[in-house]
Amino acid sequence: MIFEAVMLLCFGAAWPVSIWKSYKSERNEGKSPFFLYIILLGYISGAIYKIFYNYDVIIVLFILNILMVSVDIGIYYRNDRIAKQA
Repeated sequence: MIFEAVMLLCFGAAWPVSIWKSYKSERNEGKSPFFLYIILLGYISGAIYKIFYNYDVIIVLFILNILMVSVDIGIYYRNDRIAKQA
């Protein structure tokens, strides 16, 4: 459980930075929606596993990461719309 928590915390620490940079720059350079959706699918799969087979407090980290990736995806599409308007 501890290693799973550390892994999720380490990956999760990168999302606020990514979200902030994308939001402030209003650009998508270096971003791939395909990559974001694959990461989202991975977190969702991990959360489903936790719910059905090994429910514990780590589910909170999966949910937090799912929310952050979802926000990053939303900002990606916002930035895409901004770029098309320019």
